[in-house]
Amino acid sequence: MNEPPGLRTLKKERTRQAIADTAIGLFLAHGFDGVSVLEIAAAAEVSKPTLFRYFPTKEELVLHRIADHLGESGRVVAARGPQETPLDALQRHQLDRLAARDAVTGLCADPEVLAFHRLVYGTPSLSSHLLDWIARDTELLAEALGGEGELTARLLAAQFVSVRQDLTRINWRRLSDGVPEADAHRRAVEDTGTAFALLRTGAAGFGY
Repeated sequence: MNEPPGLRTLKKERTRQAIADTAIGLFLAHGFDGVSVLEIAAAAEVSKPTLFRYFPTKEELVLHRIADHLGESGRVVAARGPQETPLDALQRHQLDRLAARDAVTGLCADPEVLAFHRLVYGTPSLSSHLLDWIARDTELLAEALGGEGELTARLLAAQFVSVRQDLTRINWRRLSDGVPEADAHRRAVEDTGTAFALLRTGAAGFGY
């Protein structure tokens, strides 16, 4: 008897997640370059070809963890209220994520999250692939702001995404250096205000 399409999809997603979780656990324990794809496949109890069907590159095993956030800023802008500017919506979203201690903001004191950021920032090939992810995220935000081909939208999207990445790294470094989470949150909120004030200064003449 054939499985329903929904069940097959669910099983595939569970397999994908299990492979990624296994890989990240091994990377955190032994380093990205200290673990082979064959070792990951064996630990996840799948064949090497099966692993590559889910993850074409070794780097994607790590960046899969942030895949759900691709295009998030564009979705925030698209879903904003009629009286809310794009930058207002993005700032509100950033503050909400900080309050929730979302790992993607860097403001999460969970040891595994701190180690994950250290893995990404400290591994050249992962940092390089992250740039590709950032470029695509920038394109999606530019589309939401006013069209991928519109120069002002693209420039503002690039500035915002760059600022967001810098804030994430700053937040992670503070926590890694032992700054108490409450203090790190207060400073992250202040940094967010400063960053958006600067973005607005440059964007004011273009209606953003």
